[in-house]
Amino acid sequence: MAEVAMNRARGASTMTVFWIVLCAICSCAGWILSAVHQLNSRGYAVIFGLGLAAVAVFRKRLFAQPVFNLSWRKLLRRFRRPFPLAFLVLVALAALGGALYGPSNYDAMAYRVPRVLHWLAEGRWHWIHTDFQRVNTRACGIEWLSAPLIAFAKTDRLLFLINIASFLLLPGLVLSLFRQVGVKARTAWHWMWILPGGYCFVLQAGSISNDMFSTVYSLAAVDFALRARKSGRISEVCLSIVSAALLTGAKTSNLPLLLPWAVALLPTWRIWLRHPVGFGGCLLPAIGASLLPMAWMNLKYCGDWSGAAAEHVLVATGPMWLRLFANTINYTLANLVPPVFPLASAWNRLADALTPGPLAALLQAHFDPGAAHWTLGEIQVEETAGLGFGLTVLLAWSLCAVRRMRKQNAGARASTSGDEVLRLVCLAPWISLLFVIAMINFGGVRYLTCYVPLLIMGLLREPAQAWLTRRRWWQSAALLTCGLAGLLLILSPARPLWPAHWFFQRCGAGLRSSALGLRAMNAYEVKRGRAQVFAPMVALLPPDAAVVGFIANDYPETSLWKPFGSRRILHVKVNDSPEQLRQRGIKYVLATNDHLLGSWPEWMQRMNARELQCLLLKMWGYQQPYAWHLVELQPHGSILNQSP
Repeated sequence: MAEVAMNRARGASTMTVFWIVLCAICSCAGWILSAVHQLNSRGYAVIFGLGLAAVAVFRKRLFAQPVFNLSWRKLLRRFRRPFPLAFLVLVALAALGGALYGPSNYDAMAYRVPRVLHWLAEGRWHWIHTDFQRVNTRACGIEWLSAPLIAFAKTDRLLFLINIASFLLLPGLVLSLFRQVGVKARTAWHWMWILPGGYCFVLQAGSISNDMFSTVYSLAAVDFALRARKSGRISEVCLSIVSAALLTGAKTSNLPLLLPWAVALLPTWRIWLRHPVGFGGCLLPAIGASLLPMAWMNLKYCGDWSGAAAEHVLVATGPMWLRLFANTINYTLANLVPPVFPLASAWNRLADALTPGPLAALLQAHFDPGAAHWTLGEIQVEETAGLGFGLTVLLAWSLCAVRRMRKQNAGARASTSGDEVLRLVCLAPWISLLFVIAMINFGGVRYLTCYVPLLIMGLLREPAQAWLTRRRWWQSAALLTCGLAGLLLILSPARPLWPAHWFFQRCGAGLRSSALGLRAMNAYEVKRGRAQVFAPMVALLPPDAAVVGFIANDYPETSLWKPFGSRRILHVKVNDSPEQLRQRGIKYVLATNDHLLGSWPEWMQRMNARELQCLLLKMWGYQQPYAWHLVELQPHGSILNQSP
């Protein structure tokens, strides 16, 4: 069993190397092409050609196993077993949802995809003129992977492939890393298939969210470092460094995970000294793939490497005990709430009633509303999901069962590996987690997605876990968790795999009389239309609206660019003058009056503009529609002539 498991892990490593190298090439290409103003399909074609040539030259050093060594017969035989088959079903459901539905992740539609479109339109990365600073300050990891897809395909419909590819790599990486840290082969084999069934993984697998995909980097960084300890290969040291760099380049919240990576990598220092050229050669691409270029840009443009100063985000405010307490409660609730929770409204009212007044005041002063009120939703969605109810209960149940067995058979207990480095590697993620929950002031257990496997691996090192996986009840419970994950993929409001639209059309009248039914209808309908939320306004644009000004403040801007290449969107600051807009070639502006300085008539008069159209557009399921105005700037010196 152990030999078979490790053979599979080595095969998975080949695909992981491909992915890590590709991601590093994309990240470095973004900055290189921006420097020469060639961020376009031609520039990417040249970079990818050079990258493939370099991989071909160094293939023997990069790949420990033959590159093409796939037996379809063995692959089909593997997926006849229940656990691999369950994972395959989850992959199929996630991929089907991603293929059938356009992207609907709000953050991606509001700033991650738009920033890529701005860069491609300009031919380079640039600091965008805007009041909505998230398009400037955030890490660029998934954006640099998205840019070539958009440049070549001229659509965002293929972006879900980034997460699907990452999801497919999870089992092999989990198996390899778990075996490296001392988890028994049988235990690692079972968890390699069921751990990707965590809600934070499956719900983002068909999405364009940027939390799950960086889990590959966190696993690969530690795994390659531990492999290098045994093999002495400088290539695995370099791959570990590049993986860690990609991890930081994906999200700033991943930075604490450099601790377990450093613990795993430091014992390989002799390999660095023996191969100074190889070690030094990997540093430059690692820097390009890391957070460092974006941190330098933030420091240059807003005086703060993290960008928090430009976004006016409060971090680590209030007493530390409050952050530890509130985040621990929020993350525990997020992982224990059932996948479908019709009693969410009752819970939310009860939580408010039970929270003492002084504590409630502190929470509201230092946390976002959802975290301050312990808010739960009726269904798990990609924006809020953690490991999930099924796997959290299974893991807790497994740990309790092993502890009970240990008490009953204390004399027969087997010892785990005595390697101190491995123990520290397993302990370090918990220190990283403690640091995170002691610092942040906002909810969202999804930010910890790439922490999850590293936190779990040390808990499964107990040899008795292998005995537990042989029990029929445990296997049934594990398969049930996969079934719950599959149910969520089918019910997901973002990508439903059941006839939700038809059902709400037929039964909408009855559902509107129920608060729960109305919320469900809103959630499904809004996410169904989010990819084209501005389509009604786009249809009303004048024929000469090749450039449209947009007063942006966290709205799904991507829809305004569609079809990609047909127009360019330029952000407008609320204090911009009409002369500044005309100088930038802006004649038409799309705005909502919620964030303007002064009243809407005052702004219209100051801009010397007339209104062409006004539409109500719904952005969030639980909010009222926003009034969006399409206005035309009058030529300089003309008399204001507003249409009614």
